[in-house]
Amino acid sequence: MTRDISPDVNKIRLYLTEPHPCSYLDNREATTAFVDPKIEITDDAYNHLSLLGFRRSGQYVYTPRCATCQACIPVRVQAAKFKPSRQQRRCLKRNTDITVASTTTIDLHEHFDVFERYVNARHSDGDMHPTSLNQFENFIGAAWDCTRYLEFRLDNQLICSAVVDWLSSGLSAIYTYFDPDFHKRSLGTYAILKQIELTEAYNLSYVYLGYWIRDSDKMSYKSNFHPMQLYINKRWVDVG
Repeated sequence: MTRDISPDVNKIRLYLTEPHPCSYLDNREATTAFVDPKIEITDDAYNHLSLLGFRRSGQYVYTPRCATCQACIPVRVQAAKFKPSRQQRRCLKRNTDITVASTTTIDLHEHFDVFERYVNARHSDGDMHPTSLNQFENFIGAAWDCTRYLEFRLDNQLICSAVVDWLSSGLSAIYTYFDPDFHKRSLGTYAILKQIELTEAYNLSYVYLGYWIRDSDKMSYKSNFHPMQLYINKRWVDVG
């Protein structure tokens, strides 16, 4: 995908969705602001939008714009300062037999099988259920030039994949899915730990983890990576 616009994000047009039921908090309505999908976004513009708390999903770059709620808070991990907890060190040790490789292309059917099992086990009440190969291709397979897929294999079997965008300021963790049969390995945590390792290895600064919601159990794992920063009142704030 070629992106050829000015990195002046103030000139980018945003479109608001109609209010719709929130996917994370009961009895709440959500509104999302999308960058004009007709715009070809440069890598510099995408990086700058990430610095402002925007996220990518498939072909869209977006941010919450809810009228009465500000519960979605962008969060990122400072790779150079990160110190794994005892539990996270155990996770790393538990998964030393896994091979991790980075690729720009994937076998859609192989990955969809893992993705479908993951959604059915973990998110059967979410927007992505029921899954379809076409939906998966538009969401996971809609790679940008900066997108990499981290494949986690055990005895050559794909058991986990992390979709990652490589930005000049760090890695943006787009989505992770794993085989639920291996849930005891804490593969979601392991995938983030490996992204933090890659960020530091390539002398980048941050791992962007998307939005954290204090009252959402689905988002609670993001608060386990320290030190982290929250984007509050248009600036990144250090937290413990």
